[in-house]
Amino acid sequence: YQLVIIIFDQVKSFSTLIVFMKYLTKILLSVLFLFSFIIPSVIAQNPVDYREYHQGVITAEEFIAKGEFNSALNVYEGLFANYEFVFLREYKVASQLAFMLKDKQKGIKILEKGILAGWKVKSIKKNKFIKGYLNKEDWKQLKKYAVKAKDTYKSSLNQELRFRVKKMFKKDQWKALGAFVRFSDKGQDRYAERKFAPHSEQQMKELKDILKRDGYPGEQLIGDHVMMSTIISHHNSISQAYVRRDTLYQLIRPQLLQAFQAGQISPFELALMDEWYHTVLDKSIYGILNPPSLETLKITNEYRARIFMRSVELHNQLIDLEEETGMNFYIQGSPWIDGEIKVSR
Repeated sequence: YQLVIIIFDQVKSFSTLIVFMKYLTKILLSVLFLFSFIIPSVIAQNPVDYREYHQGVITAEEFIAKGEFNSALNVYEGLFANYEFVFLREYKVASQLAFMLKDKQKGIKILEKGILAGWKVKSIKKNKFIKGYLNKEDWKQLKKYAVKAKDTYKSSLNQELRFRVKKMFKKDQWKALGAFVRFSDKGQDRYAERKFAPHSEQQMKELKDILKRDGYPGEQLIGDHVMMSTIISHHNSISQAYVRRDTLYQLIRPQLLQAFQAGQISPFELALMDEWYHTVLDKSIYGILNPPSLETLKITNEYRARIFMRSVELHNQLIDLEEETGMNFYIQGSPWIDGEIKVSR
């Protein structure tokens, strides 16, 4: 209002003021029209950052290691509330915490969230800890819920992409089989470089196309965290000579990091791919394929922290707590890590 008075004093004419206000309105509408394009663009360029999510998981695991189960469950519930996509493992761990805290109703609710995220009742039954808290009626209700949730879960996935990756994985497994029937190291390297490498290069080029069009085909997009990470790990383990001259993995790695930030790939998957690459070059960095020594433990933990992966010490504390409580924390690592990470002296 004061601005209008000032303008009126300047123009000395009501009719002139009306013309000016119409002109000003056009400018404001143009600015708003421009922002209608800019704001969605800014939002699209700033998706949810899953690095904070993974840091939250580590915080929850630190509470678990200290026996502070209620605090850990609160962290998990915060993740469930704040992120549209949640990795299935978080539901698996959180449900057990609820049962441990004698909150059966909450435990079942989290199990239902897990089922909606692809956890099969058959798999839940394999968890002895959970099994001890549920009766026949509970299992009956969970099975009913699973039937209703099946189509919802399937529709949440990119089925076309899942079929494409599954086809790639089968081809990869068949080609990799050829290396196992060659008994000498030289024979395996020769097969890997002459036969497997050309196939793998085509796979990586196809992955590049997938990353550009759809993103990383992992748990979030296709409901699987094994197939593509195995394909990339195979590529990174062809031979030392091949890895030294390979450029394809380094070319897609920035896109993998973007996918990691978008929640399309877990810390362990990212670490496993990198671990094969560096281990073939005689430098294990995450302690997955080769355990660290006391001398290199600090460096190993620094590498793990960079991708929001739990420390070696926290890993081992959780393994010990599994033995103590009977819970299963579904710690990825098999078949390379069986239980604790043995730190050599």
